[in-house]
Amino acid sequence: MSLRNRAAKHDKSSERTIRMTREAELAGSREGLLQNEANTPSRPSLEESYSSSSELDLDELKPLDATTKLRGGWSPLKGKYRKGKEEEKDEGRLPKPRRKGGLFRSRVCRLIASILFGAVLVLGASIGWVFKKSTLLSPQDGLSPPWYPSPKGGTLSPWEKSYTKAAAMVKKMTLVEKVNITTGTGWSQDLCVGNTAPANSVGFPPLCLQDGPLGIRFADHATAWPAGITVGATWNKDLMYKRGRALGLEHRLKGVNVLLGPSMGPLGRMPGGGRNWEGFGPDPVLQGIAAAQTIKGIQDEGVMATAKHYVGNEQEHYRQSWEWALPNAISSNIDDRTLHEVYLWPFADSIRAGVASVMCSYNMVNNSYACGNSKLLNGILKDELGFQGFVQSDWLAQRSGVASALAGLDMTMPGDGLYWMDGDSLWGSRLTEAVLNGSMPMERLNDMATRTVAAWYQLGQDDKVRWPAPPPEGDGGPNFSSWTNDEIGLIHTGSDDETKAVVNKFVDVQGEGDDFHGRLAQEIAAEGTVLVKNEENILPLNREGWSGQEKPAGNAMYRVGIFGEDAGQNPNGPNACEDRNCNEGTLASGWGSGAVEFPFLTPPLDALQSTFDLGKVEITPILTNKLPKNAPSLLREQDLCIVFINSDAGEGYTSWHHITDRIDLHPQKGGDALVNIVAKACSKTIVVVHAVGPVILERWIKKPNVKAVVLANLPGEQSGNALADVLFGTVDASGRLPYTVGKSLSHYGEGGQIMTKPNGIVPQQDFNESVFIDYRHFDKYGITPRYEFGFGLSYTTFAFSGFTLKTLKPKSPLPSPRPEPSVLPPSYPTGIPDHAAALFPANFRKLKKYVYPYIEANKTISSSSYPYPTGYNEHQPASPAGGGEGGNPSLYDEHLLVSVSITNTGERTGKQVVQVYVSFPPNVVDPSTNSDIEFPVRVLRGFEKVRLSVGETKIVEVKLTRRDLSYWSVVQQNWVMPSDGEFTISVGSSSRDLPLVGTW
Repeated sequence: MSLRNRAAKHDKSSERTIRMTREAELAGSREGLLQNEANTPSRPSLEESYSSSSELDLDELKPLDATTKLRGGWSPLKGKYRKGKEEEKDEGRLPKPRRKGGLFRSRVCRLIASILFGAVLVLGASIGWVFKKSTLLSPQDGLSPPWYPSPKGGTLSPWEKSYTKAAAMVKKMTLVEKVNITTGTGWSQDLCVGNTAPANSVGFPPLCLQDGPLGIRFADHATAWPAGITVGATWNKDLMYKRGRALGLEHRLKGVNVLLGPSMGPLGRMPGGGRNWEGFGPDPVLQGIAAAQTIKGIQDEGVMATAKHYVGNEQEHYRQSWEWALPNAISSNIDDRTLHEVYLWPFADSIRAGVASVMCSYNMVNNSYACGNSKLLNGILKDELGFQGFVQSDWLAQRSGVASALAGLDMTMPGDGLYWMDGDSLWGSRLTEAVLNGSMPMERLNDMATRTVAAWYQLGQDDKVRWPAPPPEGDGGPNFSSWTNDEIGLIHTGSDDETKAVVNKFVDVQGEGDDFHGRLAQEIAAEGTVLVKNEENILPLNREGWSGQEKPAGNAMYRVGIFGEDAGQNPNGPNACEDRNCNEGTLASGWGSGAVEFPFLTPPLDALQSTFDLGKVEITPILTNKLPKNAPSLLREQDLCIVFINSDAGEGYTSWHHITDRIDLHPQKGGDALVNIVAKACSKTIVVVHAVGPVILERWIKKPNVKAVVLANLPGEQSGNALADVLFGTVDASGRLPYTVGKSLSHYGEGGQIMTKPNGIVPQQDFNESVFIDYRHFDKYGITPRYEFGFGLSYTTFAFSGFTLKTLKPKSPLPSPRPEPSVLPPSYPTGIPDHAAALFPANFRKLKKYVYPYIEANKTISSSSYPYPTGYNEHQPASPAGGGEGGNPSLYDEHLLVSVSITNTGERTGKQVVQVYVSFPPNVVDPSTNSDIEFPVRVLRGFEKVRLSVGETKIVEVKLTRRDLSYWSVVQQNWVMPSDGEFTISVGSSSRDLPLVGTW
C-alpha cells in the first residue's frame, strides 16, 4: 500500500474526519461533553495481608459498608443528549477494551484454576510438601529497608518556576480537590484509560492519561508506530527523538495530558519476557538513551511522558496479585549494585531528561510492593535521583492506602481499589478521612497535589491555546472515547449513567502530505530491520528479478515464491484480535495495553507485489505455514523463495495459545519446519523473521540454501513498505541488534529463564546473575552467540581508524559532594481542614462505581493512635549520590573524549553505528570492604550512528562521564571510579567486533 492509501480505522463519515497538520491543528472543533462538577476519590488500604516492613497497610479506617460505598460521576447536562444505548456497528469496531492488568485472562479458566489451586493449597497445608520455600499468604517482613519521610518536590532549579506556580494554586485548593487530582475516577468511568477529576475552584482541569508507547490506545486515526525494540534496533538517536515528538503531537491533538510511555521496564533480563518489545533492549545504556530521547520528543510537544514500569517487572507470569490465581505478586529480589548499574540506569536517564511522571510496577521488589516500597520511591527515586514529578501506580498496582502515600505514591490509577472496577478506592473518600482523622499527614497530601500540578505547569499545559479548557469553559479535553467507536456514546461507560454525548470526533492526527507520520514510521521500521546473513550478496534484490549475469536467454519470467502466514494480512483484519492478542497474519506488534489500533497495516506480500516489476517477475504466494502436497516441485520451480516466520508475546492479562511470556525462543506456528521444507528444495532462500525479541535460528541457519536472514522485529503499520525498502536496497541495511541472539535459551543462563511454576504463595525470583545479563552473560562464560549484541550487516563496508583518547577531567574516586538544594520546596499550613468542607454537596447525584473524594454526612471522624511504618520517625540522611535530576550532577561530568574516524569503503551510501565499550581495570578492590569487584568483560557506554557517502570519512566523538566509568559501592552508597589501574576502551561495530582498543 502506498503512503497515500491509508485506511481509517473507523469513519462514521468521511466528512466527520478532521485532518490535522501543525498549521491546522487549532482549526478542529472540539465539542463539549458535559459540565465538570465532579470531584475525585481515594481510600486507604483494606487488608494487612498486603504488607511488608516498608509498606504496611496502616490505615485504621474501617472499610465502608454497603450503605456508604462510594458512587460517582460528573453531573451531566440533563437533556442535552438522548438516553438509550445506540446499536454499535461491527465494521471497524474497536474490540471491547480489556483491563490494563486484568483480574483474569479468562474468567472461566481462572475460576477453574483458582479452585484447583485452592485444593492444592489445602492439601499442601495438611501434608506440608506443596511449597518448599514458603507457605505464607503474604510476606511477613519486606527485605527492602524503610526510607521516610517522602522527599518534597520543588528543590531543583529547572522546576522552580513550575513549583512556584503550583504552590500558589495548591494553597487555594480545598482538601477534596487535592484528593480529587491525585485519585483516578475508576476504570472506564471517563473517556481515557486513566482519568483524574478537576479542582474547579482554582481552574485545574481533569487529566487524561492514555497508553501508550506505540501510539494512542483505543483511538482512531492515529499512527501505529514501530515498537520500542525496533526503535532500539535503529541505534539512531535522531529517529528516537523524532518518534517521541510525533507521539507527543498525536497525543496532544487527541487531548491526552499524560502519555503512558516510554517503557524501560522490563529491561529484558529474560529474552522471553512478554513485554520486552515495548522497551528498547536489555542494555541499560541503549535503553536509557532511547528512553531519554523519546521523553524529550514527547515533552517538547507539551505532553507529560511516563517512565515505566518502575522497577523489576521482568516477566508476566505472577506479576500481579490474583492475575495468576495467587494472592500476591512475584517478588523480584535485586541486590543494590545490580539495581543501580542495570535496572535503575534508564530511569536515571529519564529523570535527567525531565520526565514528568514515573509509573511504579505491579510486582514486589525485595518483598515489598513497588508502589508501596519506601526505599524505591522515597529513598532512590525522589531523593537520590532527584525526581520532581509525580509517581503514579500501574493500573491496580496500589495495594495499600495511607501506607503507599507515605511510601511515595502520588497518584493512584485507575482509582479503583483492590479489585477491578469495584469503585472502592484505596484513596478517594478514604484518603479524605485519613487526613481528617490525623493518620495521613496533610504535608504529604500537599506534596502529592503539588507534584501533579507542577508537572502540569512544567509542560506548559496551562497554555489555553494549545490546551483549551474542557467544557463548559472551553472545548478541550479528550476528543475520543476508549470505550466505543460511535460518534455519540456514553460519557461514563463504567457507571449506571446513561447520558450520552459526542465522544468521538474522529480527529485525524496522522498528518498528511510531507507531514504524514507514516513516512517517519516507515523510515524507523526500515532502520530497525537487521540483516544478519547475506551470502553471495543475494540482497539487495533487483526489482526486475534477474541480475545481469543470471538472466537466461529469451523472456523468461523470474519466479518468486512467498511462503508463510506472516507474509499476509490477518484474514479478519489487523485489529480483529482484542488488544492484538493473537498471532494471525503478519506480526507487526506484540499485544497488551501497549498495543494500538492499526489505521491500516501493509503486509509484506502487498509491498513486494508493488515493488517487483510484475511484467518480469511472477510471484507465487502461499500464505500458510503448512505447504500443499505439491510443495517440493513448486519450490524447485522458483528462482527465489522468501519465507516469513514469527514469534509473538504480550502482556499477562490476556494470552494466545497459553503464551504471555515466551517459554522458548523458537519461531511459532511451525516456523522452523516451514523454513526447512522450503530451503531443502529452493536453492535461494531468504528468511524474514518478525518477532518480539531474540529467536533461536539453529534448526536451519546453516542450511546452504538459506542465503539471507532478516530480523525485522515489530515494524508497525508500515511493515511491508519498510521491509521492501531494505530488501530492494532503497535504503541501506543499517539496523543493529539491540539484544543477543543465542544458540539456545539455556545459553542466556539461569537468570534468562521465565519462572513458570511458583515456588511459593509469594513467588520469589532472585536476580543472582547480578549485572551479567544478555551479552554480559555470554562474555563472562565464554559462550559464542549466533549473533552478538550490536551486530548487523550493511550493503556497503566501513573502516575504522584514527583512534584517540583525550582526558577531559582526571580520575578521582568519588563525585563532588552533593550540592545543597538550590531552592526550597513549597510550604503550606499543616492544620487539619474542617470536616464539613469534605461532605458530599447537598442533592449531589452519585454514579455507581465512580470514585469521589467526599465523605458521607453521617460519617464519624475520630482520631486515634496511628501505627506508622517501622522507621517512619527515623529521618534518613540525603544520599551522597543525589542532588540533581538523575543523581549528583558530578556524575555527568565528562572525563574522557573518545575520537575515531570512520570511512565508507564500499560502493554505495550507507550508515554505520560506532559503538564504544568500556572494560574496567582488573583487580579492583572496594576500599570500603577490601573485597574484589567483579566487572563484565565490557559494557556499552556510548554510540553514534553516521551516514556516509562512498569514500567519505567522518570523525565521531563520544564523551564518557563519571557515571560511565564508575561502579556502585553498596557500602559507600555512591558511585566509585577506580583510580588505580587502566580502563580499556574498545570501539567497533558490535560487542564482539572491536578493532580499535586503547587504555586510559
